[in-house]
Amino acid sequence: MTETRKNPGPGPTPPAAPRRTADVPDERARSSGTRASPPAVAAAPDGPRGPARLALVGDRSPNVRSHTRIPLLLEALAVRDRIVLDAYWVPTEDAEAEGAVSGFDAVWVLPGSPYRSEAGALAAIRTARTEGIPLLGTCAGFQHVLLEYARAVCGLASAAHGESDPDAEDLLIGPLACSLVGHEGAVVLGPGTLAESVLGVDRSIERYHCAYGPVSHLDTLQQHGLVFSGADEEGQVRIVELPGHPFFLATLFQPELAGDGSSPHPLVRALARAAAAHAAGAPAVGDAA
Repeated sequence: MTETRKNPGPGPTPPAAPRRTADVPDERARSSGTRASPPAVAAAPDGPRGPARLALVGDRSPNVRSHTRIPLLLEALAVRDRIVLDAYWVPTEDAEAEGAVSGFDAVWVLPGSPYRSEAGALAAIRTARTEGIPLLGTCAGFQHVLLEYARAVCGLASAAHGESDPDAEDLLIGPLACSLVGHEGAVVLGPGTLAESVLGVDRSIERYHCAYGPVSHLDTLQQHGLVFSGADEEGQVRIVELPGHPFFLATLFQPELAGDGSSPHPLVRALARAAAAHAAGAPAVGDAA
């Protein structure tokens, strides 16, 4: 029997816990030795693990709903999973610098394209891929994970993203036949994959907010080791992962939008556990707790 994970609606009020209203600081403040604000999440009671360092790669905007979810998710991880993440925003322009995310325990490449710096987003992804740093890419992050892999691993130097370069001759990422902005849809998980292990089901209902996806070179990506571990019911790729890496997974959907933010999506929880494992020098564990 097929088991389906449904996208939860607004959940119950989370248990009371210390809370701060400050936003997640910017990495530029971290680099200068000061923080832009106090930590976004106060430590949960009874000594939770942490803090692992999380790079939030993207161009932060109050108009991007997934960005506004981050403080809620960080607090929920501290309260429910007892994992405290020391999170910093790394703007894509800052991510261009060599080693910009090398000191972090995990990298989350977030929605919000076109990025101010495509090169910066790709550099952060490349660092996470080559240095074994846990990575989650969502929506635009997924698109740029494919773009980085196509260029750096598959040798497709001219592969392009149609949102930032619509006239390119070799579009790897192009407009979807049907926009998924504001839509929900089923994702079928590949058996034996990290994605299936994390989600604990073989079919899941997920939320999207995108109009671009992969349109070419899919066979080449697979031939060079990238695994397509989730697809919609028409077989269009929706999740990719990289075997042999501690945790390297990207989704076209936005798991950060699941529910009301008080109970993080299994993929967000898995990234947090992978970050904690990286900070402790232990192997990442992808399956759900």
